[in-house]
Amino acid sequence: MKGAKRKYLPQWLVHAFLWCALYGLIIYPFLFEPRSVPPHIIVKLVMATALFYFNYFYLVPRLLLKGKKKVYIVLSIVLLLVIGYLSHNIFSPQPPRDFGPVADHIKEHRGGQVPFFRFLLMPFVVLGIPYIFAIMLRVFNELQRNENLRKTVEKEKVQSELQFLKTQLNPHFLFNSLNTIYSLSVKKSPDTSEAIINLSELMRYMIYEADKDLVPLNKEIEYIKNYVALQRLRLADSENVFLKISGDDTGKIIPSLLFISFIENAFKYGTDYDGKTNVKINLLIKEKSIHLYVVNKIGKHRAKSESSGVGLQNVKNRLNFLYPNSHELDIKDDGATYEVNLILNL
Repeated sequence: MKGAKRKYLPQWLVHAFLWCALYGLIIYPFLFEPRSVPPHIIVKLVMATALFYFNYFYLVPRLLLKGKKKVYIVLSIVLLLVIGYLSHNIFSPQPPRDFGPVADHIKEHRGGQVPFFRFLLMPFVVLGIPYIFAIMLRVFNELQRNENLRKTVEKEKVQSELQFLKTQLNPHFLFNSLNTIYSLSVKKSPDTSEAIINLSELMRYMIYEADKDLVPLNKEIEYIKNYVALQRLRLADSENVFLKISGDDTGKIIPSLLFISFIENAFKYGTDYDGKTNVKINLLIKEKSIHLYVVNKIGKHRAKSESSGVGLQNVKNRLNFLYPNSHELDIKDDGATYEVNLILNL
């Protein structure tokens, strides 16, 4: 029996409540005075709120969480100083210029300026509090999101592997492959032995390698080659199937079966029932990254399959878990072509 699902308040509602509480604490003392809340107080509160969300939504995720700590620190210091200067010297009310001999003496020794330590103290203490709180909240949310994602990926791992086995070695796929091999053998085609070898290599990889977390990149590439080669033999028109692999795969390892879902999806939706297909696969291996590019024209009889959507979603979850902030996945579907761009930073 499944446990009751926890219900949480929307994040925007929590933020609104906290800001109202903070504003109330600051404005509360003025409610018992004949004069209204000074405008500069309102301005500073608005500036602090804007600074909080600019840091929370932009600076922390795009700089701090991306590893650009030095840029983030320098930009934060500059930002706090600039906003602190504007808040203290422009939006704050200035005292009367003439308070008599004592004021003249102070002004003479200080040049009529705010002491430097007060100028530094203001942005780093007053505005720095919401700024630091934004960092803490964003990092906490990121850690919580990663933990939830890790649990989700672990829970879906078995389902993902079983789903993958069904899509890769399902009876339909085996039936088509065996039919292809039978047809080649009847024609006494020299490709018969190649087709048998390709199918046996695919099954060997699925049995002995696919259950491992990490596999050598060259073995994963060999699996892709065998899969594409078998697809070529099955298709009536294979002239428009292109596979290009470039770069050095020596010593590189990746999670098993990470690319094949995108490639399988291309053949599944890029092929008509009459066998016409148009699929292009480009795998570029660099020293510190791998770039997979897959594009296919969508067949006239594009099937709607829930299993394919689940398979691709599982791959996205695996990428987010295994390569957090170190991969880029861009999928475009305009109804005529389906394009996948994946970059893994090793």
